[in-house]
Amino acid sequence: MTYSPKNRRNMALAGLVLALSSGTAVAQDMPRVRRTIETLTAPAMHGRGYVSQGEQKAADYLRRRFRELGLQPLAPDYTQPFTLDINTFPGALKLELSLGMLRFPVLGHSRPLRAGTEFIAAPNSGSGHVGGPFSTVPIVRLDTLVFTDTAAQQQLLRRRWYSGGYVLRAADERRLPQLPQPLRQHLDSAALRLTLVPKLTASLADEQAPQMRLQVLDSVWRQAEYRGPGSLAATVEARVDAELKPQYPTQNIVGFVPGRLQPDSFLVVTAHYDHLGRMGARTYFPGANDNASGTAMLLELAAHYSRPENRPAYSVVFLAFGAEEAGLLGSRYFVEHPLVPLARIRFLLNLDLVGTGSEGATVVNGRTLPTPFARLQVLNARRQALPALAARGPAANSDHFPFSERGVPAFFLYTRGGPTAYHDVQDQAATLPLTAFPNLFGLLREFLDELGGRSAQ
Repeated sequence: MTYSPKNRRNMALAGLVLALSSGTAVAQDMPRVRRTIETLTAPAMHGRGYVSQGEQKAADYLRRRFRELGLQPLAPDYTQPFTLDINTFPGALKLELSLGMLRFPVLGHSRPLRAGTEFIAAPNSGSGHVGGPFSTVPIVRLDTLVFTDTAAQQQLLRRRWYSGGYVLRAADERRLPQLPQPLRQHLDSAALRLTLVPKLTASLADEQAPQMRLQVLDSVWRQAEYRGPGSLAATVEARVDAELKPQYPTQNIVGFVPGRLQPDSFLVVTAHYDHLGRMGARTYFPGANDNASGTAMLLELAAHYSRPENRPAYSVVFLAFGAEEAGLLGSRYFVEHPLVPLARIRFLLNLDLVGTGSEGATVVNGRTLPTPFARLQVLNARRQALPALAARGPAANSDHFPFSERGVPAFFLYTRGGPTAYHDVQDQAATLPLTAFPNLFGLLREFLDELGGRSAQ
């Protein structure tokens, strides 16, 4: 479904009516929420990744928003810098299948695949180029006997790859580390590895393989794969322009509202603003739900508490983390270099994937911290905010986790139901429903108020 401006206005009004009917008015601005998400997911942000300084552009946007809200900086210009190693794909990304060793486009024998929707680069793919305008290279099927049969392993070792490569299923790729080292090295000497996957799910890596590595949709491959005798599966032209960037400079964006009564006690609201960036010259990952939605919620809560009439009793810190997608690096860096004493953090609320909600929400650490979770359930029932709240145990799946490891009480909340796009090019602002966003805002605000955010009179 496409959400037109009229539909968006209707959704915002519906959320407002629902929230008012549950007894409290919505304080945030849903058109502004939409604008925030659309800005963060726009092509100009380059997927908030590490090509064309996408994450730097997103950080600049957040600094401006923090300044407009009047948040106090926790570091100079709201910026806590750190570095990371990251593999990127700034240039060409191409995969074209053919039925023969020579291409005959006029006969329909050539099939270029679409980056982002039919294939993607594996996160640790290296650079390379095989094939050309008038030729392709062979791709062979990796026989599963290689994992169990010594004779099959010896036969594979005798294969000369030249400039070709091999294709295997995702389940078999996970078995590659079990192979003897000489065989693994031999496989790495191939120019290209193709892995067939049921869904294209991108991620990031801090290293680069010695070969091109691509992931291809299994359903697409089956339509084009050669099924004749022998091990030949296809012939291809492939190109990957990869760049490993060591010590790439990035940052967390950090601000706070000082408390009226106990400014040295802190409530912390967190969300990561980074995403997967670009992959090739034409493809980028918008990251609407993951995590423009959480960033928008953080900004709405910051807007609420920054108003003089809502100034909290405790200080409320707003942390927009970088490099979450690279392995929680921003939050880990903050925990190792805290800008507020970790022991003075009374509670941390991490927001990630909050753009849906037709089936409610899950609270990571809800089982670990049963008392605050029970209180959140009471507030949710009273407000009739979300259809359900599900408690989950500990999980290292977002930026709350480094804090939890240090004993900071923390929840990670994500919504359920609705679009399931995740780490793919379909996670777009236009199809993000924000079903529970207004009610979730009210619930989180009341929860933070009870923890110490309520303004002192």
